[in-house]
Amino acid sequence: MVTRKVEHIQTAHPSSDGDGVKIRRVHGFNNAKFSPYLMIDELKSENPDDYIGGFPPHPHRGIETLTYMLKGHFQHKDHMGNVGELRSGGAQWMSAGKGVIHSEMPIMDQGELHGFQIWINLPADEKKKPAQYHDFQPDVIVEKQLSDISTLRVISGDLTIEGDTLSGPLQQTGVPTTIADWRAKASTKVNACINPEHQALIFVYQGEISINSTSIKEGQLALLSAGEGLEMKSLGPAGALLLTGIPIDEPVVHYGPFVMNTMEEIEQAIQDYQNGVLTD
Repeated sequence: MVTRKVEHIQTAHPSSDGDGVKIRRVHGFNNAKFSPYLMIDELKSENPDDYIGGFPPHPHRGIETLTYMLKGHFQHKDHMGNVGELRSGGAQWMSAGKGVIHSEMPIMDQGELHGFQIWINLPADEKKKPAQYHDFQPDVIVEKQLSDISTLRVISGDLTIEGDTLSGPLQQTGVPTTIADWRAKASTKVNACINPEHQALIFVYQGEISINSTSIKEGQLALLSAGEGLEMKSLGPAGALLLTGIPIDEPVVHYGPFVMNTMEEIEQAIQDYQNGVLTD
C-alpha cells in the first residue's frame, strides 16, 4: 500500500464575504491538485459583530456547497422554499446546478461560532441540472470513537478507518467525495485507507498534526500525494478536516458566485441573474 505524503501546504488568509462576515479562506480554483474542491471558508468568532450581517440573498451556478458547523447554528433559505437551521455538529449540502438563490445566517451557540463552508466543483453536465438541498442534523452524522482521546465523524462518502468502513449520510453528489472530521484530545495517531482514485486534502482547524513527518499547523491546508494509505498524527489536541474526491478534468472559470467552464457561460449566468431567469 502506497502511503500518501504532503506535496504542498497552503495557509488560509483572512477575508470577508456576504455582509462583511469575517472568515479565513483557502482556495484552489486554478490548481488541478485541489479538484474537485474549490475553496474552504472557516467561520470562527466569539464576537457577533464579525458575522451579524450574514449572507443576504445571493445567486450561485455550477457548484455544490457543504456547510459544516462544529459550534453554532446556520440558517438557510432558498428560492425553492427550503428552510433549514443546523445545530452544532450538523451539515447542509446544496447543489446549485443551473441556478439557486439563497441566504445564510450564522448564529452563535453558547457564545461560540465555528464552522466551514466548502465549495465543490460540478462536472459540466451537472452544472445544467436543477438545484437541490438537504440538511443533516448532528444525530445522522456517522461518528466512531477511535479511542478515549480520538473521534472521527464522516459527513460525505465512505472512509475506511482502523479496518472499519464508515459511510456518511451524504452520498448522492455531483462528483464522488469523502469529507470527514478527525478530532483528538491529545497526541495520538490514526490510519485510514483512501480510494486511490481520489485526490486528498487536509485542513487543520485546531492544533497541529503531522503526515509522514511533515507538520501541518492550524489554519493550513495540505495537498497530498497519490496513494491509498494515510497515517495522521496529532501533536497534542487537534482537529482536522479530511477531504477527498474524484478530480474533474475540465476548465474552471470563476467569477464571484459562479463557476463554469468558459467565460461565455459566466457571462450567460450573469445575464440570466440580471434578467431574473437564473433558476428557470
